[in-house]
Amino acid sequence: MEPFRIAVIDDEPIVCREVKRGLTKEQYDVETFSDGEAALARFDQAGFDLILCDLRLPGSSGLDLLKSVRRRSPDCEVIIITAYSSVDTAIEAIRFGAFHYVTKPIKLADLKSLVKRALDKVLLIREKEALQEALLSQNRPMDFIGNSKPMLEIFRLIGKVAPLDCNVLIQGESGTGKEMVARALHQRNPRSHHPFVSFNCGGFTEELIANELFGHEKGAFTGATETKIGLLEAAHKGTIFLDEIGEMPMSMQVKLLRFVEEHALIRVGGVKAHPMDVRLIAASNQDLKTLVESRGFREDLYYRLNVVNVTLPPLRKRQDDIPLLVRHFLKKYSRAFGKQINCVSNEVLEILIKYPFPGNVRELENIIERAVALSDDTFISDSDLPSDLRELSMSSLEKKTWPSLEEKEKQYIEQVLVKTNYRKNLAAEILKMPRTTLWRKMKQHGLD
Repeated sequence: MEPFRIAVIDDEPIVCREVKRGLTKEQYDVETFSDGEAALARFDQAGFDLILCDLRLPGSSGLDLLKSVRRRSPDCEVIIITAYSSVDTAIEAIRFGAFHYVTKPIKLADLKSLVKRALDKVLLIREKEALQEALLSQNRPMDFIGNSKPMLEIFRLIGKVAPLDCNVLIQGESGTGKEMVARALHQRNPRSHHPFVSFNCGGFTEELIANELFGHEKGAFTGATETKIGLLEAAHKGTIFLDEIGEMPMSMQVKLLRFVEEHALIRVGGVKAHPMDVRLIAASNQDLKTLVESRGFREDLYYRLNVVNVTLPPLRKRQDDIPLLVRHFLKKYSRAFGKQINCVSNEVLEILIKYPFPGNVRELENIIERAVALSDDTFISDSDLPSDLRELSMSSLEKKTWPSLEEKEKQYIEQVLVKTNYRKNLAAEILKMPRTTLWRKMKQHGLD
Protein backbone atom coordinates (compact mmCIF):
# COMPACT_ATOMS: atom_id res chain seq x y z
CA MET A 1 0.00 0.00 0.00
CA GLU A 2 1.34 3.43 -0.96
CA PRO A 3 1.94 5.94 1.88
CA PHE A 4 -0.74 8.55 2.52
CA ARG A 5 -0.07 11.87 0.81
CA ILE A 6 -0.29 14.97 3.01
CA ALA A 7 -0.04 18.66 2.09
CA VAL A 8 1.01 21.26 4.69
CA ILE A 9 0.08 24.84 3.76
CA ASP A 10 1.44 27.66 5.93
CA ASP A 11 3.26 30.92 5.14
CA GLU A 12 5.58 30.36 8.13
CA PRO A 13 8.54 28.24 6.85
CA ILE A 14 9.37 26.98 10.34
CA VAL A 15 5.84 25.54 10.75
CA CYS A 16 6.07 23.75 7.40
CA ARG A 17 9.54 22.42 8.22
CA GLU A 18 8.70 21.11 11.69
CA VAL A 19 5.37 19.55 10.70
CA LYS A 20 6.92 17.86 7.66
CA ARG A 21 9.78 16.48 9.74
CA GLY A 22 7.39 15.10 12.37
CA LEU A 23 4.93 13.51 9.90
CA THR A 24 7.63 12.09 7.61
CA LYS A 25 8.84 10.03 10.59
CA GLU A 26 5.39 8.39 10.57
CA GLN A 27 6.02 7.19 7.00
CA TYR A 28 3.70 9.74 5.38
CA ASP A 29 4.50 11.39 2.04
CA VAL A 30 4.50 15.10 2.96
CA GLU A 31 4.74 18.19 0.71
CA THR A 32 4.74 21.80 1.95
CA PHE A 33 3.39 25.00 0.39
CA SER A 34 3.44 28.66 1.38
CA ASP A 35 0.16 29.58 -0.37
CA GLY A 36 -3.12 27.96 -1.41
CA GLU A 37 -2.77 28.47 -5.16
CA ALA A 38 0.42 26.40 -5.41
CA ALA A 39 -1.10 23.70 -3.21
CA LEU A 40 -4.26 23.47 -5.36
CA ALA A 41 -2.19 23.29 -8.55
CA ARG A 42 -0.25 20.34 -7.07
CA PHE A 43 -3.49 18.81 -5.76
CA ASP A 44 -4.87 18.80 -9.31
CA GLN A 45 -1.75 17.04 -10.56
CA ALA A 46 -1.22 14.35 -7.95
CA GLY A 47 -3.95 14.60 -5.30
CA PHE A 48 -3.68 14.44 -1.51
CA ASP A 49 -5.35 12.30 1.15
CA LEU A 50 -5.10 15.00 3.84
CA ILE A 51 -4.43 18.75 3.86
CA LEU A 52 -3.21 20.75 6.87
CA CYS A 53 -3.97 24.36 6.11
CA ASP A 54 -3.42 27.62 8.01
CA LEU A 55 -6.52 29.81 8.22
CA ARG A 56 -4.55 32.95 7.35
CA LEU A 57 -2.79 32.63 4.01
CA PRO A 58 -1.50 35.18 1.51
CA GLY A 59 -4.15 35.61 -1.17
CA SER A 60 -7.09 33.27 -0.57
CA SER A 61 -7.95 32.21 2.98
CA GLY A 62 -7.89 28.75 4.46
CA LEU A 63 -11.70 28.67 4.26
CA ASP A 64 -11.56 29.40 0.53
CA LEU A 65 -9.08 26.58 0.06
CA LEU A 66 -11.27 24.22 2.10
CA LYS A 67 -14.24 24.94 -0.19
CA SER A 68 -12.09 24.40 -3.30
CA VAL A 69 -10.84 21.05 -1.99
CA ARG A 70 -14.38 19.99 -1.10
CA ARG A 71 -15.49 20.71 -4.68
CA ARG A 72 -12.55 18.82 -6.17
CA SER A 73 -12.48 15.76 -3.93
CA PRO A 74 -15.01 15.16 -1.12
CA ASP A 75 -12.87 12.23 0.09
CA CYS A 76 -9.86 14.41 0.99
CA GLU A 77 -9.86 15.50 4.65
CA VAL A 78 -8.75 18.97 5.79
CA ILE A 79 -7.33 19.96 9.19
CA ILE A 80 -7.26 23.70 9.91
CA ILE A 81 -4.21 25.28 11.61
CA THR A 82 -5.15 28.36 13.62
CA ALA A 83 -4.11 30.73 16.38
CA TYR A 84 -6.07 30.75 19.65
CA SER A 85 -7.67 34.04 18.67
CA SER A 86 -9.25 32.44 15.57
CA VAL A 87 -10.78 29.34 17.17
CA ASP A 88 -14.31 30.56 16.38
CA THR A 89 -13.38 30.76 12.69
CA ALA A 90 -11.87 27.27 12.86
CA ILE A 91 -15.13 25.94 14.29
CA GLU A 92 -16.91 27.61 11.39
CA ALA A 93 -14.53 25.73 9.05
CA ILE A 94 -15.69 22.46 10.58
CA ARG A 95 -19.24 23.38 9.54
CA PHE A 96 -17.91 23.74 5.98
CA GLY A 97 -16.46 20.22 6.11
CA ALA A 98 -13.06 20.44 7.84
CA PHE A 99 -12.14 17.33 9.86
CA HIS A 100 -10.88 19.29 12.88
CA TYR A 101 -8.50 22.11 13.83
CA VAL A 102 -5.17 22.42 15.64
CA THR A 103 -3.94 25.57 17.41
CA LYS A 104 -0.52 27.17 17.32
CA PRO A 105 2.02 26.57 18.72
CA ILE A 106 1.57 23.06 17.30
CA LYS A 107 2.25 20.13 19.60
CA LEU A 108 3.50 17.35 17.31
CA ALA A 109 2.21 14.53 19.50
CA ASP A 110 -1.35 15.95 19.41
CA LEU A 111 -1.05 16.65 15.68
CA LYS A 112 0.08 13.10 14.90
CA SER A 113 -2.89 11.70 16.80
CA LEU A 114 -5.28 14.00 14.92
CA VAL A 115 -3.68 13.14 11.56
CA LYS A 116 -4.03 9.42 12.28
CA ARG A 117 -7.74 9.83 13.08
CA ALA A 118 -8.32 11.79 9.87
CA LEU A 119 -6.49 9.22 7.74
CA ASP A 120 -8.32 6.37 9.47
CA LYS A 121 -11.52 8.03 8.31
CA VAL A 122 -10.18 8.34 4.74
CA LEU A 123 -9.21 4.66 4.75
CA LEU A 124 -12.55 3.59 6.22
CA ILE A 125 -14.51 5.48 3.54
CA ARG A 126 -12.39 3.94 0.78
CA GLU A 127 -12.79 0.43 2.18
CA LYS A 128 -16.55 0.97 2.47
CA GLU A 129 -16.78 2.19 -1.13
CA ALA A 130 -14.69 -0.75 -2.35
CA LEU A 131 -16.86 -3.22 -0.42
CA GLN A 132 -20.08 -1.66 -1.74
CA GLU A 133 -18.70 -1.76 -5.28
CA ALA A 134 -17.68 -5.40 -4.89
CA LEU A 135 -21.08 -6.38 -3.50
CA LEU A 136 -22.91 -4.52 -6.25
CA SER A 137 -20.72 -5.89 -9.04
CA GLN A 138 -21.60 -9.45 -8.04
CA ASN A 139 -25.20 -8.82 -9.06
CA ARG A 140 -24.75 -5.97 -11.52
CA PRO A 141 -24.43 -6.76 -15.22
CA MET A 142 -21.35 -5.42 -16.97
CA ASP A 143 -21.46 -1.71 -17.93
CA PHE A 144 -24.46 -0.95 -15.71
CA ILE A 145 -24.17 1.90 -13.21
CA GLY A 146 -26.61 2.27 -10.34
CA ASN A 147 -27.52 1.18 -6.84
CA SER A 148 -30.98 2.75 -6.56
CA LYS A 149 -33.87 0.48 -5.58
CA PRO A 150 -35.42 0.40 -9.11
CA MET A 151 -32.09 -0.56 -10.71
CA LEU A 152 -31.27 -3.21 -8.10
CA GLU A 153 -34.61 -4.80 -8.98
CA ILE A 154 -33.67 -4.69 -12.68
CA PHE A 155 -30.30 -6.34 -11.93
CA ARG A 156 -32.06 -9.06 -9.93
CA LEU A 157 -34.49 -9.72 -12.79
CA ILE A 158 -31.68 -9.85 -15.37
CA GLY A 159 -29.83 -12.35 -13.19
CA LYS A 160 -32.90 -14.62 -13.04
CA VAL A 161 -33.92 -14.39 -16.69
CA ALA A 162 -30.55 -14.28 -18.49
CA PRO A 163 -29.73 -18.03 -18.25
CA LEU A 164 -33.19 -19.01 -19.54
CA ASP A 165 -33.93 -19.40 -23.25
CA CYS A 166 -37.22 -17.48 -23.27
CA ASN A 167 -38.20 -14.41 -25.27
CA VAL A 168 -37.93 -11.07 -23.44
CA LEU A 169 -39.67 -7.75 -24.05
CA ILE A 170 -37.79 -4.68 -22.78
CA GLN A 171 -39.79 -1.47 -22.41
CA GLY A 172 -38.68 2.00 -21.40
CA GLU A 173 -38.21 5.55 -22.64
CA SER A 174 -35.51 6.39 -25.18
CA GLY A 175 -32.08 6.61 -23.56
CA THR A 176 -32.81 4.30 -20.61
CA GLY A 177 -30.45 1.54 -21.82
CA LYS A 178 -32.68 -1.07 -23.48
CA GLU A 179 -29.92 -2.41 -25.73
CA MET A 180 -27.57 -2.64 -22.73
CA VAL A 181 -30.13 -4.89 -21.01
CA ALA A 182 -30.41 -7.01 -24.15
CA ARG A 183 -26.62 -7.41 -24.30
CA ALA A 184 -26.50 -8.29 -20.60
CA LEU A 185 -29.13 -10.99 -21.14
CA HIS A 186 -27.06 -12.39 -24.03
CA GLN A 187 -23.73 -12.23 -22.16
CA ARG A 188 -25.11 -14.23 -19.22
CA ASN A 189 -26.67 -16.91 -21.41
CA PRO A 190 -25.04 -20.07 -22.84
CA ARG A 191 -25.51 -18.40 -26.24
CA SER A 192 -22.92 -15.76 -25.34
CA HIS A 193 -20.27 -17.45 -27.52
CA HIS A 194 -22.52 -16.99 -30.55
CA PRO A 195 -23.59 -13.76 -32.34
CA PHE A 196 -25.59 -10.92 -30.82
CA VAL A 197 -27.34 -9.23 -33.76
CA SER A 198 -29.20 -5.92 -33.38
CA PHE A 199 -31.77 -4.37 -35.73
CA ASN A 200 -33.86 -1.19 -35.33
CA CYS A 201 -37.31 -1.65 -36.83
CA GLY A 202 -38.17 2.05 -36.93
CA GLY A 203 -38.45 4.00 -40.17
CA PHE A 204 -38.11 1.11 -42.64
CA THR A 205 -40.56 -0.20 -45.24
CA GLU A 206 -41.86 -3.76 -45.07
CA GLU A 207 -39.73 -4.76 -48.09
CA LEU A 208 -36.52 -3.46 -46.53
CA ILE A 209 -37.24 -5.07 -43.15
CA ALA A 210 -38.06 -8.40 -44.81
CA ASN A 211 -34.83 -8.26 -46.81
CA GLU A 212 -32.73 -7.32 -43.75
CA LEU A 213 -34.25 -9.89 -41.40
CA PHE A 214 -34.96 -12.83 -43.73
CA GLY A 215 -32.42 -12.28 -46.53
CA HIS A 216 -33.18 -13.14 -50.17
CA GLU A 217 -32.49 -15.77 -52.80
CA LYS A 218 -30.53 -15.08 -55.95
CA GLY A 219 -32.85 -13.56 -58.56
CA ALA A 220 -35.58 -12.70 -56.02
CA PHE A 221 -35.76 -9.17 -57.48
CA THR A 222 -33.90 -6.92 -59.86
CA GLY A 223 -30.36 -6.50 -58.57
CA ALA A 224 -30.40 -9.69 -56.44
CA THR A 225 -27.37 -11.17 -58.16
CA GLU A 226 -26.55 -13.57 -55.33
CA THR A 227 -28.11 -15.13 -52.25
CA LYS A 228 -27.95 -13.00 -49.12
CA ILE A 229 -28.56 -14.31 -45.61
CA GLY A 230 -30.60 -12.07 -43.32
CA LEU A 231 -29.95 -10.99 -39.74
CA LEU A 232 -32.10 -13.77 -38.28
CA GLU A 233 -29.95 -16.34 -40.06
CA ALA A 234 -26.76 -14.50 -39.02
CA ALA A 235 -27.90 -14.81 -35.40
CA HIS A 236 -28.25 -18.61 -35.57
CA LYS A 237 -27.53 -20.13 -32.12
CA GLY A 238 -27.19 -16.59 -30.77
CA THR A 239 -29.53 -13.67 -29.98
CA ILE A 240 -31.47 -11.28 -32.22
CA PHE A 241 -32.39 -7.93 -30.67
CA LEU A 242 -35.26 -6.13 -32.41
CA ASP A 243 -35.33 -2.54 -31.19
CA GLU A 244 -38.42 -0.31 -31.54
CA ILE A 245 -40.55 -3.35 -32.39
CA GLY A 246 -43.67 -1.19 -32.08
CA GLU A 247 -42.65 0.59 -35.31
CA MET A 248 -42.75 -2.62 -37.37
CA PRO A 249 -45.47 -2.58 -40.09
CA MET A 250 -48.46 -4.82 -39.32
CA SER A 251 -47.91 -7.01 -42.40
CA MET A 252 -44.32 -7.63 -41.32
CA GLN A 253 -45.51 -8.59 -37.84
CA VAL A 254 -47.32 -11.57 -39.42
CA LYS A 255 -44.05 -12.86 -40.93
CA LEU A 256 -42.19 -12.37 -37.66
CA LEU A 257 -44.94 -14.22 -35.76
CA ARG A 258 -44.57 -17.20 -38.10
CA PHE A 259 -40.81 -17.24 -37.50
CA VAL A 260 -41.33 -17.12 -33.71
CA GLU A 261 -43.84 -19.98 -33.81
CA GLU A 262 -42.07 -22.25 -36.31
CA HIS A 263 -38.40 -21.42 -35.55
CA ALA A 264 -37.78 -21.39 -39.30
CA LEU A 265 -37.52 -18.75 -42.01
CA ILE A 266 -38.02 -18.53 -45.76
CA ARG A 267 -35.78 -16.06 -47.58
CA VAL A 268 -37.40 -13.49 -49.84
CA GLY A 269 -37.99 -15.13 -53.21
CA GLY A 270 -37.44 -18.62 -51.79
CA VAL A 271 -39.64 -21.61 -51.01
CA LYS A 272 -37.45 -23.64 -48.67
CA ALA A 273 -37.78 -23.24 -44.91
CA HIS A 274 -34.49 -22.96 -43.01
CA PRO A 275 -34.67 -24.06 -39.33
CA MET A 276 -33.19 -21.43 -36.99
CA ASP A 277 -32.17 -21.56 -33.34
CA VAL A 278 -32.39 -17.94 -32.22
CA ARG A 279 -33.32 -16.29 -28.94
CA LEU A 280 -35.47 -13.23 -29.57
CA ILE A 281 -35.29 -10.07 -27.43
CA ALA A 282 -37.50 -7.14 -28.43
CA ALA A 283 -37.64 -3.58 -27.15
CA SER A 284 -39.98 -0.61 -27.46
CA ASN A 285 -40.21 2.93 -26.11
CA GLN A 286 -43.99 2.67 -26.54
CA ASP A 287 -46.44 0.79 -24.35
CA LEU A 288 -47.10 -2.26 -26.55
CA LYS A 289 -50.16 -3.26 -24.55
CA THR A 290 -51.76 0.10 -25.36
CA LEU A 291 -50.79 -0.41 -29.02
CA VAL A 292 -52.49 -3.82 -28.95
CA GLU A 293 -55.67 -2.25 -27.57
CA SER A 294 -55.64 0.39 -30.33
CA ARG A 295 -54.93 -2.33 -32.94
CA GLY A 296 -51.52 -0.90 -33.72
CA PHE A 297 -49.76 -4.14 -32.76
CA ARG A 298 -50.75 -7.79 -33.12
CA GLU A 299 -51.98 -9.29 -29.87
CA ASP A 300 -50.70 -12.78 -30.67
CA LEU A 301 -47.20 -11.47 -31.43
CA TYR A 302 -47.26 -9.35 -28.27
CA TYR A 303 -47.85 -12.39 -26.07
CA ARG A 304 -45.17 -14.38 -27.93
CA LEU A 305 -42.62 -11.65 -27.28
CA ASN A 306 -43.73 -10.71 -23.77
CA VAL A 307 -42.82 -13.98 -22.02
CA VAL A 308 -40.77 -11.94 -19.55
CA ASN A 309 -41.12 -8.16 -19.33
CA VAL A 310 -38.29 -5.86 -18.23
CA THR A 311 -39.45 -2.26 -17.77
CA LEU A 312 -36.61 0.23 -17.31
CA PRO A 313 -37.20 3.27 -15.07
CA PRO A 314 -36.52 6.76 -16.48
CA LEU A 315 -33.59 8.62 -14.92
CA ARG A 316 -35.93 11.04 -13.11
CA LYS A 317 -37.19 8.05 -11.07
CA ARG A 318 -33.70 6.89 -10.10
CA GLN A 319 -32.12 10.19 -9.03
CA ASP A 320 -29.93 8.41 -6.45
CA ASP A 321 -27.93 7.04 -9.38
CA ILE A 322 -27.11 10.44 -10.89
CA PRO A 323 -23.93 11.07 -8.80
CA LEU A 324 -22.65 7.57 -9.71
CA LEU A 325 -23.39 8.09 -13.40
CA VAL A 326 -21.76 11.54 -13.34
CA ARG A 327 -18.60 10.07 -11.80
CA HIS A 328 -18.56 7.25 -14.38
CA PHE A 329 -18.93 9.61 -17.35
CA LEU A 330 -16.36 12.03 -15.91
CA LYS A 331 -13.76 9.24 -15.79
CA LYS A 332 -14.74 8.01 -19.25
CA TYR A 333 -14.43 11.35 -21.01
CA SER A 334 -11.49 12.63 -18.95
CA ARG A 335 -9.54 9.63 -20.25
CA ALA A 336 -10.90 10.11 -23.78
CA PHE A 337 -9.93 13.81 -23.91
CA GLY A 338 -6.70 13.50 -21.92
CA LYS A 339 -7.88 15.74 -19.08
CA GLN A 340 -7.66 15.59 -15.27
CA ILE A 341 -11.25 16.39 -14.26
CA ASN A 342 -12.10 14.76 -10.94
CA CYS A 343 -15.54 15.99 -9.96
CA VAL A 344 -18.40 18.43 -10.48
CA SER A 345 -19.23 21.35 -8.20
CA ASN A 346 -22.05 21.03 -5.67
CA GLU A 347 -24.05 23.55 -7.72
CA VAL A 348 -23.76 21.39 -10.85
CA LEU A 349 -24.76 18.23 -9.00
CA GLU A 350 -27.79 20.02 -7.53
CA ILE A 351 -28.85 21.20 -11.01
CA LEU A 352 -28.46 17.69 -12.48
CA ILE A 353 -30.39 16.00 -9.67
CA LYS A 354 -33.32 18.42 -10.10
CA TYR A 355 -33.35 18.24 -13.92
CA PRO A 356 -36.03 15.80 -15.29
CA PHE A 357 -33.83 14.41 -18.11
CA PRO A 358 -36.31 13.76 -20.94
CA GLY A 359 -33.41 12.07 -22.79
CA ASN A 360 -32.54 9.93 -19.76
CA VAL A 361 -29.03 8.47 -19.27
CA ARG A 362 -28.09 9.20 -22.88
CA GLU A 363 -28.78 12.91 -22.30
CA LEU A 364 -26.77 12.95 -19.05
CA GLU A 365 -23.82 11.34 -20.83
CA ASN A 366 -24.04 13.97 -23.58
CA ILE A 367 -24.07 16.79 -20.99
CA ILE A 368 -21.00 15.44 -19.17
CA GLU A 369 -19.12 14.75 -22.42
CA ARG A 370 -19.74 18.35 -23.54
CA ALA A 371 -18.74 19.77 -20.15
CA VAL A 372 -15.48 17.80 -20.03
CA ALA A 373 -14.65 18.88 -23.59
CA LEU A 374 -15.21 22.57 -22.79
CA SER A 375 -13.84 22.79 -19.24
CA ASP A 376 -10.44 24.40 -18.63
CA ASP A 377 -10.46 23.50 -14.93
CA THR A 378 -10.08 20.31 -12.90
CA PHE A 379 -13.76 20.20 -12.03
CA ILE A 380 -17.03 20.95 -13.83
CA SER A 381 -18.71 24.23 -12.85
CA ASP A 382 -22.17 25.49 -13.82
CA SER A 383 -20.56 27.64 -16.55
CA ASP A 384 -19.65 24.37 -18.36
CA LEU A 385 -23.31 23.32 -18.59
CA PRO A 386 -25.57 24.07 -21.58
CA SER A 387 -27.24 27.48 -21.31
CA ASP A 388 -30.75 26.00 -21.09
CA LEU A 389 -29.75 24.03 -17.98
CA ARG A 390 -28.26 27.13 -16.34
CA GLU A 391 -31.38 29.14 -17.18
CA LEU A 392 -33.57 26.37 -15.78
CA SER A 393 -31.62 26.53 -12.53
CA MET A 394 -31.97 30.33 -12.32
CA SER A 395 -35.67 30.10 -13.20
CA SER A 396 -36.36 27.68 -10.33
CA LEU A 397 -34.32 29.94 -8.03
CA GLU A 398 -36.38 32.99 -8.99
CA LYS A 399 -39.67 31.15 -8.41
CA LYS A 400 -38.68 30.12 -4.90
CA THR A 401 -40.26 32.16 -2.12
CA TRP A 402 -37.47 33.71 -0.05
CA PRO A 403 -38.09 35.26 3.37
CA SER A 404 -37.10 38.92 3.71
CA LEU A 405 -34.16 40.00 5.86
CA GLU A 406 -36.65 41.58 8.27
CA GLU A 407 -38.53 38.28 8.62
CA LYS A 408 -35.30 36.37 9.27
CA GLU A 409 -34.25 38.97 11.86
CA LYS A 410 -37.61 38.64 13.64
CA GLN A 411 -37.34 34.82 13.68
CA TYR A 412 -33.80 34.91 15.07
CA ILE A 413 -34.56 37.47 17.81
CA GLU A 414 -37.67 35.51 18.80
CA GLN A 415 -35.65 32.26 19.04
CA VAL A 416 -33.07 33.91 21.32
CA LEU A 417 -35.80 35.45 23.51
CA VAL A 418 -37.55 32.09 23.89
CA LYS A 419 -34.26 30.34 24.74
CA THR A 420 -33.42 33.00 27.39
CA ASN A 421 -36.95 33.04 28.87
CA TYR A 422 -37.30 36.65 27.66
CA ARG A 423 -34.42 37.82 29.88
CA LYS A 424 -33.57 40.90 27.82
CA ASN A 425 -30.11 41.51 29.31
CA LEU A 426 -28.97 37.97 28.43
CA ALA A 427 -30.69 38.09 25.01
CA ALA A 428 -29.01 41.41 24.16
CA GLU A 429 -25.65 39.96 25.16
CA ILE A 430 -26.13 36.91 22.90
CA LEU A 431 -27.34 39.12 20.03
CA LYS A 432 -24.41 41.50 20.61
CA MET A 433 -26.60 44.60 20.60
CA PRO A 434 -27.42 47.25 23.21
CA ARG A 435 -30.48 46.53 25.38
CA THR A 436 -32.18 49.70 24.02
CA THR A 437 -31.70 48.44 20.43
CA LEU A 438 -33.20 45.07 21.39
CA TRP A 439 -36.19 46.81 23.02
CA ARG A 440 -36.71 48.93 19.87
CA LYS A 441 -36.52 45.87 17.56
CA MET A 442 -38.95 43.94 19.78
CA LYS A 443 -41.41 46.84 19.38
CA GLN A 444 -40.77 46.91 15.63
CA HIS A 445 -41.44 43.15 15.21
CA GLY A 446 -44.32 42.96 17.70
CA LEU A 447 -42.36 40.76 20.14
CA ASP A 448 -42.87 42.86 23.30
